[in-house]
Amino acid sequence: MRTKRVRPHRSLLAAASAAAVLSLLATACSGGTTPETSDGSPAASAAVTPPPAHADFDYQLGGPYTPPDGVSVVIRDHTAAPARGRYGICYVNAFQAQPGAERDWDDDLLLRDDAGKVVMDKDWDEAILDISTPVKRERVAQKVDAWIDSCAAKGFKAVEPDNYDSYTRAPKGLLTAADAKAFLHLLAEHAHKKGLAIGQKNTSPLVRDRKQVGLDFAVVEECGQYDECGAYTKAFGAHVLVIEYTERGLDKACDGWGEKLSIVRRDLDVVPAGKKGYVRETCGDR
Repeated sequence: MRTKRVRPHRSLLAAASAAAVLSLLATACSGGTTPETSDGSPAASAAVTPPPAHADFDYQLGGPYTPPDGVSVVIRDHTAAPARGRYGICYVNAFQAQPGAERDWDDDLLLRDDAGKVVMDKDWDEAILDISTPVKRERVAQKVDAWIDSCAAKGFKAVEPDNYDSYTRAPKGLLTAADAKAFLHLLAEHAHKKGLAIGQKNTSPLVRDRKQVGLDFAVVEECGQYDECGAYTKAFGAHVLVIEYTERGLDKACDGWGEKLSIVRRDLDVVPAGKKGYVRETCGDR
């Protein structure tokens, strides 16, 4: 079970220079695109159905528990079972190794700096995976695809691959946005073959590329807090699930988007209900 704390969101739009944004928006993938509905949101393909828009949902990465009344969408780790009777979204850490799990990966699939040291996401002590070449992307995807297969077999309806923005935490030149998009495109193709919708996690500078990558919805941390919800709705319409971690963030998200988007506030540790520190609020609780 994934028990690490959720990463506090870092606004990529605020941090990126104009030149960096142009680079981030370079197209990495070619091939089919996802059709749009009249409101600009991505339409489901013939085989997949995105989570319902403006649904009451819960974010249960710290451990599964009975969803509150009215909740129809639940996100859980891929090691857990989906919540019965709800639209289940399956979380996988696709771009980084879980803490202490470096040995689960071939040595050459761990990103290394010029000195040969494994590049770590220092906030959460996670090794960043090397997706810098087509061959390595295929090899990393093979392991992640196995998790996606498990998600489908358990009855989840969608998958949420985390750490799309890992390239921003790698030393300059080791990974690019193009690498990230090409890798996520591989995962999207596989998820769709398994009948699963696939979501973009954060990474607002890349929302314009969601059709090329093949993404169906977005899971966004703190877009209310950082005034970024509009960037995601422009690309995904109402198919955006928002997680806030502060009262101020929830207020801003609800005031601006409460009539359109799925919004929940959780504690930063996303602990199960009944545990110390548990917080869950929605726009209807304000």
